Amino acid sequence: MMEPLIQVQNLSKYFKISKHEILKAVEDVSFDIYEGETVGLVGESGCGKSTTGRCLVKLYNPTQGKVLYNGKDIFGAKSKAEKLEYCNNTQMIFQNPYSSLNPRMTVKDIVGEGIKLHEQVNEKELDERIEDLLRAVGLNRDHMSRFSHEFSGGQRQRIGIARALSVNPKFIVCDEPISALDVSIQAQVLNMLKKLQKERGLTYLFIAHDLSVVKYISDRVIVMYLGMMMEQADADELYKNPMHPYTKALLSAIPEADPNIAKSKDRIKLKGEIPSPINPKDCCRFVERCAYAKPICSEQIPKFKMVDGKANHKVACHLY
Repeated sequence: MMEPLIQVQNLSKYFKISKHEILKAVEDVSFDIYEGETVGLVGESGCGKSTTGRCLVKLYNPTQGKVLYNGKDIFGAKSKAEKLEYCNNTQMIFQNPYSSLNPRMTVKDIVGEGIKLHEQVNEKELDERIEDLLRAVGLNRDHMSRFSHEFSGGQRQRIGIARALSVNPKFIVCDEPISALDVSIQAQVLNMLKKLQKERGLTYLFIAHDLSVVKYISDRVIVMYLGMMMEQADADELYKNPMHPYTKALLSAIPEADPNIAKSKDRIKLKGEIPSPINPKDCCRFVERCAYAKPICSEQIPKFKMVDGKANHKVACHLY
């Protein structure tokens, strides 16, 4: 059996708010990502999606747990060469194209920065590499001398993607890369990401809150709520047969283009607000908003386990 490219093992990330308050942004998250696939990570704002992604690219150090790349613990690397190797193989596309690019740097400087850090290249080779990268994302050589404020949001995100590709990574964390873009541009960027993945053999963790987008691009989908994993399955299986009450509610909220279907569609309306992630109780995170909650749901955290008769389908719910 093929070994995973990325293995996340019992990952937790806590932030200390005060002497007695701890914000548990991510708690006991475990999943694998195989080479060449796209894993979608979905959930409401504040569920820990981006924090998980930032841990995978070492922008955050985890409080507990491990992240393995090709079997090696990325936080256990001691030599500079090992650390640079992981940075070379792993990159991130950020959510906001307006704040993720340095306004004082030209496109050439932004895209070429990683190349100059990881490789010894002369000026001519650097220009050629940057030109190839810009063409790959739908831009051209004329854009090299411009600054980020001279571009639209879609063009800025393309620059961000070119920057991520500059060091020839194998794994990219896409942190809501289209949420800040116009709908007409979103489809172009999504198709470009799929094309680049096919051409360059890339592996993605695709973070989003738009479930229709996640269905289009993902091979497998992970659903998170308040820092914990609720469900995981192959994309087709999850959308056809959601098991967790929270997943069912998310899927019911997907807009329908056909007004007749939209009128007949049953929407699950969740009651109440998302509980605070500060000092959460040791119980099911979803218990206060779940219509099917039982007494045990308020007493124990459900185990994340395989659903009987469902290959690769896992759920954390006392109902199963």
